[in-house]
Amino acid sequence: MSSRMMWALAAVMVTGCAAKGKTGTPVTVFVTDTEATAISTAVIRHPDEAERHRVNSVDGSWTEEVLYMPDGSEITFRPGEMLVLEISAPGYETQVIQYQVRRRKNEFNVQLVRHDFDDEAIEEPMMSFGRDNPRDLGGGGPAN
Repeated sequence: MSSRMMWALAAVMVTGCAAKGKTGTPVTVFVTDTEATAISTAVIRHPDEAERHRVNSVDGSWTEEVLYMPDGSEITFRPGEMLVLEISAPGYETQVIQYQVRRRKNEFNVQLVRHDFDDEAIEEPMMSFGRDNPRDLGGGGPAN
């Protein structure tokens, strides 16, 4: 009985491994700022894709072999294909990059530039009309 169990286990393992196959070539993107610090809040997505993929919050990396589109189709990363990705993060300018997938070592860095926000207070514009008169704040008491 022991040999039958071993043959059954071997058959399950062989068929399980053969069915898996290779899905695609892994692509790794590192998202950093101009000082080479990882941006933990960055997201990456394909322009035709609805879902945003968050980067690793520790090192700012994202690795994937395939993307799933909203219509159910798949974009598998294969050598020689052109990959278009949109990388964004709060407070940084969004970048759209194109990358040609290679056979090995598909790792690259994307640097995002911080937005320049004006912290100055915005003054309300003075709009004067011909019928406006200054309010009379002085004067008497009750109107009895």
